[in-house]
Amino acid sequence: MKTRFTQIFRTILPGLLVLIMYQPVLAQSNAHDTQSSALPLKELQMFAQVFGKIKTDYVEATDDRKMLLDAINGILAGLDPHSSFLEPEAFREIRIDTEGEFGGVGIEVTLEDNKLLVISPIEDTPADLAGIKAGDIIVEIDGTSVRSSSLSQAVEKMRGEIGSKIVLTVVREGESKPLEIEIIRDVIQLTSVRTKDLGEPGFAYMRISSFQSGTAESLKKKIEKYTRENGKIEAFILDLRNNPGGILVGAVDVSDLFLSSGVIVQTHGRLEDSESSYSADSPDIISDAPMVVLVNSGSASASEIVAGALQDHHRAIIFGTQTFGKGSVQTISPIGDGSALKITTARYYTPSGRSIQETGITPDIISEDTEITKINGHDNIREVDLARHLVNPDDQNPEEMPEQDKIRSMLDQDSQLRDALNVLKGIHLANAGRQGKSG
Repeated sequence: MKTRFTQIFRTILPGLLVLIMYQPVLAQSNAHDTQSSALPLKELQMFAQVFGKIKTDYVEATDDRKMLLDAINGILAGLDPHSSFLEPEAFREIRIDTEGEFGGVGIEVTLEDNKLLVISPIEDTPADLAGIKAGDIIVEIDGTSVRSSSLSQAVEKMRGEIGSKIVLTVVREGESKPLEIEIIRDVIQLTSVRTKDLGEPGFAYMRISSFQSGTAESLKKKIEKYTRENGKIEAFILDLRNNPGGILVGAVDVSDLFLSSGVIVQTHGRLEDSESSYSADSPDIISDAPMVVLVNSGSASASEIVAGALQDHHRAIIFGTQTFGKGSVQTISPIGDGSALKITTARYYTPSGRSIQETGITPDIISEDTEITKINGHDNIREVDLARHLVNPDDQNPEEMPEQDKIRSMLDQDSQLRDALNVLKGIHLANAGRQGKSG
């Protein structure tokens, strides 16, 4: 695993490519350069002439940096939709997304009616421990009003160096005056793995919202926690719907949790580092229990790597709708001023050699995400849904009903998850029947 991680780290994460500056001698000094890699000096001279003409003759004064950035963005836009130039702020955000952690307070916030509203504090983070509550309205950060701040500006102010202090002034319902809450920033881990109770013992459900460097470890811990609390996993649903992807190491290591051997993904490109193959080398963490992977048109890139690997190895049933079809690798290269260049350097291929690009992954079972069936224009309502309904006198555990209703409602609203669960139930019953006959 360490060898593969190192290879992936070199291929994907920042700090990898040397930016070739405009110096013709560099192109001439490399014995491996071909005619196609030589700098087009005539065209570059034409570009310099156009740049100079705009700078001196345009009706208004121009900004050199802006013109150059516009030119760079124009070049990259002509390549493909995923190559781009990242300004320092965008580069910082993408590093947070891929690394899955940052220095901050641990609050999920949104702008509602121009107010910075706390959706919820993340459990066990500094904000949670300091007493920030869902529904709080943040009016000041370190004594400065956030009234005119955008959501991104407010979030940026709350992030900062680990161990540094921040004071949030919040308005809370029921309090006569604003509260000043002092918080010490700490490492905040983004949560990319979540679980749901399906109401079926032994049937585990886990959703990955994006692939970060720690996603596989987080998934492993949640699986281990489930088995400690509920016993052996009899069937497993991995939900990758609307997961836009992330870093390659996340997808490879998640796939490795469920594959004992064999190729997970291959990449092919022009650079030597782009020619790679990654294989599984760890035991199946759920011991070959039946498995369904949920996908849809929002499942892209790293999600398609996982779905393709598990499909090619016949390890899981892929369930849902056709995936997005982003089968390309982007390498991020930092540039001196805090910016970075994100450029496509390779394509992904599944273990059987299928290109993911454009076509995506076709599910083994097509299941559209249909709306709840309605009768006479109304949702299918049962007695238990009615306000002030009479409680069944034979019910010995009335306190359990709300949770059961919640699970039923969730499955009613998510037809794909409901159908996937039914498929797994059928497989589980068939397996149990075969085991009974052999005994």
